[in-house]
Amino acid sequence: MAYELQDRGADTVEANKKLGFRADERDYAACAAILKDLGVRSVRMLSNNPQKLRALEAAGIRVVERVSIEMTPRRSTQHYLRTKKEKLGHLLTKV
Repeated sequence: MAYELQDRGADTVEANKKLGFRADERDYAACAAILKDLGVRSVRMLSNNPQKLRALEAAGIRVVERVSIEMTPRRSTQHYLRTKKEKLGHLLTKV
């Protein structure tokens, strides 16, 4: 249903909210707990998502470096990535 709303012009955040969800329903606490349970104390994280970074740090896992995963966006992905940056705080520089 979210994709259908996006096909009609809603961005990813608007579509989720129209369906009664938060902008991003994903929860990274379980991932962080698994890493901690495995004895991982620090990581080099490959992500543009600040929620992932905060979840690891909240679990006591030190992020020693965050490596951006980014390429020049295509015309078809520019709006989606701009929404991620502007509404969700993703750490993107090429949009």
